[in-house]
Amino acid sequence: MRRRIMPLLLFIMLSTFVLGVLWRPAPGWSLSLDEAKTQGLVGEQPNGYLGMVTPSATPDARALVQDINQKRRQTYEDIARRNATKLDAVEMLAGKTAIEQTKPGNFVQLPSGQWVQK
Repeated sequence: MRRRIMPLLLFIMLSTFVLGVLWRPAPGWSLSLDEAKTQGLVGEQPNGYLGMVTPSATPDARALVQDINQKRRQTYEDIARRNATKLDAVEMLAGKTAIEQTKPGNFVQLPSGQWVQK
């Protein structure tokens, strides 16, 4: 079982890094993920997806979150399928990894749903 979890963990960490940190917005979007995180508009959630920290976020921030979350879900589904693992297990592991990698000053969501600055 441990042999199976380590490659899965490594793949999730790499996927999260690629999708969450290196991802850049499509041309025409005025907000990058790093900017949205720095401005406190979005943050990482325990379920492996981005969330809106502030309900009054701009349409650009909402579109950014929707696009990234859609890509993350596709990646998580692929990982779960390849490893014969449940999707929610992949999502939770990815969320844990993303929260651990979140820069100080950016927001993360606690399991209770409360947003806190790391």
